[in-house]
Amino acid sequence: MAKFLLEVNYTLDGARGLKSEGGSARVAAATALIEGLGGTVDCFYFAFGETDVYLIVDLPDATSVAAAALAVNAGGGATTKTVVLMTAAEADVAASMTTSYRPPGS
Repeated sequence: MAKFLLEVNYTLDGARGLKSEGGSARVAAATALIEGLGGTVDCFYFAFGETDVYLIVDLPDATSVAAAALAVNAGGGATTKTVVLMTAAEADVAASMTTSYRPPGS
């Protein structure tokens, strides 16, 4: 399973839906979406500021998180931004990999 941070921003329609149905209904809808794609929700937080909701989820792969984002965005009630999260062990593996990259001017 891969871990992702989903940053969600409600549209006007989404804010109206949240006001009408309450936060628990949105948590249930998000949980059903993620579980339906074979994943789990680690946490779901409403927030103040530029982002309305932060979710950390485990999903099988990038295709699954893309399907979730497409479903939310196509629904019209919210937009999403996806961030891939890595463990320290995964960062260690990435740091130890050899690449053929050459910086400009070198």
